[in-house]
Amino acid sequence: MAEDTILQLDGIVKLFGKVRAVDGSSLEVKRGEIFTLLGPSGCGKTTTLRMVAGLERPDGGRILYKGQPVADTQRRVFVPPHKRNMGMVFQSYAIWPHMTVFENVAYPLRLRGVKGPELRDRVDRVLALVGLTGMAERPAPMLSGGQQQRVAICRALVYEPDLLLLDEPFSNLDAKLRNQMRVEVKLLQRRLGISVLFVTHDQVEALTLSDRIAVMSEGHVEQQGTPAEMYDKPATAFVRDFLGQTVSMKGTLVQPAGGKVGVSLTSGTGTVATVYCLEHSLQEVKPGEPAYLSIRPEDINVIPKANGVDSSQPNAIPGVIETLLFVGDRFEARIGIPSGESILLQLQGALSGPRGSHQRPSRTPHRARHGPDDAAPRCGRLPRHLSAHSNGPPEFPGFEAG
Repeated sequence: MAEDTILQLDGIVKLFGKVRAVDGSSLEVKRGEIFTLLGPSGCGKTTTLRMVAGLERPDGGRILYKGQPVADTQRRVFVPPHKRNMGMVFQSYAIWPHMTVFENVAYPLRLRGVKGPELRDRVDRVLALVGLTGMAERPAPMLSGGQQQRVAICRALVYEPDLLLLDEPFSNLDAKLRNQMRVEVKLLQRRLGISVLFVTHDQVEALTLSDRIAVMSEGHVEQQGTPAEMYDKPATAFVRDFLGQTVSMKGTLVQPAGGKVGVSLTSGTGTVATVYCLEHSLQEVKPGEPAYLSIRPEDINVIPKANGVDSSQPNAIPGVIETLLFVGDRFEARIGIPSGESILLQLQGALSGPRGSHQRPSRTPHRARHGPDDAAPRCGRLPRHLSAHSNGPPEFPGFEAG
């Protein structure tokens, strides 16, 4: 176990009857980082967190905390939760309604034998950290949702744990407060330098808060990495589709040209367009194999025909605007392409144009994906331009998406 690693999970397994809720997961959390377990409901992320906290016993594997085993099925080691020096914030916050703010936060200190002025001083200091100064005597039921969350965080931090465990702490807050609390938690973590293991199903929370992310599915870890790595270079189709929006089109691999891997998109009348990718391993790429071209929507720009984009150039894909919906800060456009597929784009800026306008994307992409839909994708920075033409081209004044 490396010196900068505070938590290590090695092949952790958890069974509920015949169901493998966690299936051989392994990961490491570094000191001073926010490490996020991200995935849909039922993927095993909360069960993993509970095993780290000691609220569940693993059925296989081991957990090392600060270099020492706190759970090891082979050696029959299991350290109870109160001896692990970890703080935990539950999804429901678990604030005791019959206690005041002070009594809620002071409770773990009283269990550890802290009394008198020291107890008062430590509670006051942690309340000040989260902006709850002057609210110590307020009854818990009189708090707002955001204030209850802050109390739960205070209670988890007041005894100075080495690792903070957060189980979807923002899920009960409204959207505006959720955004505010994300920032507050990030600033608090930086100020204290504490390590955080964070569980969420919200990709925005994971991308904005995390130093590193592990995406989980069906009890195992699909991929680990930084937010940028996970978003730009997903290792599996599941990670690609779970993190952000993706435009995927079926095609066929063509002979690489100048070190660029190409994907040919076809229709009943032949080749519609060929898209080349700047960044892609040429290993195991065979011309003629089926391919999925995966593009992040923000990497597609919409440009009218009047701008003079040549429809025959590489990375230009013709299409027709089928629907154009105004959704406040953007337009939602559904564009049909000659292969029979439709793609959905979020268009920012002022825009006006009729349905039935023809579109083309262009610009050399960086990453694409090839192989069947369950094969490893390579997606990310792909076409940056979409051109449009029709008998009556739409007007996109001053507009460029992406």
